[in-house]
Amino acid sequence: MIHYVRLGLIPAYLLLCLLLGGASAAGYWVNMLLQLLAIPIILWALIVQRSTPMAKAGRQLMLLLFLIVLLVLVQLVPLPPSLWTVFPGREQIADGYRMLDQPLPWLPISLSPHETISSSLWLLPAIAILLGILQLGYFKASWLTWVVVAVAIVSVALGALQIMGGEASSWYFYQITNFGASTGFFSNANHFATLMVVTLPFLAALYLNGRGHGRSVQHSSGLFVILSGALTVIVVGIALNGSLAGLGLSVPVLAATLMMIFSRKKKLPAWTLPVVAVLTLGSILLAFSAPFQNNLTTKEARTSQESRYTSFSRSLEAVQDFAPLGSGIGTFDDIYPYYENAARVTRVYMNHVHGDYIEIVLETGVAGFVLILLFLIWWVRRVASIWGSEDKDAFACAATVASAAILTHSVVDYPLRTVAISAIFAMCCALMAEPRAKVRKSRSEPRESQARHLSAD
Repeated sequence: MIHYVRLGLIPAYLLLCLLLGGASAAGYWVNMLLQLLAIPIILWALIVQRSTPMAKAGRQLMLLLFLIVLLVLVQLVPLPPSLWTVFPGREQIADGYRMLDQPLPWLPISLSPHETISSSLWLLPAIAILLGILQLGYFKASWLTWVVVAVAIVSVALGALQIMGGEASSWYFYQITNFGASTGFFSNANHFATLMVVTLPFLAALYLNGRGHGRSVQHSSGLFVILSGALTVIVVGIALNGSLAGLGLSVPVLAATLMMIFSRKKKLPAWTLPVVAVLTLGSILLAFSAPFQNNLTTKEARTSQESRYTSFSRSLEAVQDFAPLGSGIGTFDDIYPYYENAARVTRVYMNHVHGDYIEIVLETGVAGFVLILLFLIWWVRRVASIWGSEDKDAFACAATVASAAILTHSVVDYPLRTVAISAIFAMCCALMAEPRAKVRKSRSEPRESQARHLSAD
């Protein structure tokens, strides 16, 4: 019994993250609850010793996590005035103290240490998911997947109710949200689209996993019908949602999902990956073409104060001003107003760059850029290893496709800044690092003592 309670811990926590962690600019109390719940999981993972050595890919991922935590800590270390005053972007701060005839204090790299701490705490749920899978090892990939699928399906039904109720619908859970659109348990319709898109490959993984366990034809047929129905619901949900990102990413994700099914027991032909790459590029170009009236490449975007084009342009200017150390994690809200046209400022404000990579580099400088590069190298190598295997792990393959969709969407949005999507991304990375987890049975359970390991796939 205890064994199965442990197996259900991370799926249960993932469920809470998906239901409660759908906002980045709202829902502070529920996100605080998720952060508090993450702490005992993280502490347990740091204390417990694995019964089997961690795979090399897992150790590399843990090293990257350590470097991220180290970067946060370095940004908070107070530095003497003789040092921080020479950093780019600190001139106005030093001038302010001089105008007040005040001595220059010791200050950290971050221009807003409390914002750095606050923003870093939002990483705790994702870290808990990652460590819970990699270090604790008590999980079943199928359980995690069913949680994602179930929440996605319920969210589609909820999104339909939101659309039917209009902008005044009582089915919206956040005061800051896309009223009139399908958002599900999220505040942002684009982030809800991300959830639906990443669910697609996991539906295929559930089907392949069900077929691969020697079940009866009737069982496989029943599972196929259930998952086909779920697929239909998700596709309808993406159409109702109407997000350009969701529509654009669904094409290559569906293509990659079909690749999972048809290449289960054999290596992929050399031409398949270029085809998916072309579909991805084509979908992105189509989404950003004039007929869809996006706010990045159109003429209107160049003059709008709230467009991605304007946000990207001003943020890239700030990146140059604060290089090579960055302005500090969580300081975008404080930095961006200095680059706005004061004569055209409205009540609408920019809470994020709407391009995660640019915002990370702005706030963390060269160190953040290097960490992004190192992670992408790790990710590409894992994708090649997982898909190059003749005996592919279905859940690992699905994790590569889902994480690719999230990474691509992050170019023009900030899905990873919601707890829900960051939790799924952490799950994907853990499944990629260690596809087939082996769970050691507890010695206190006599009826199970004869089995050394239980496959958790």
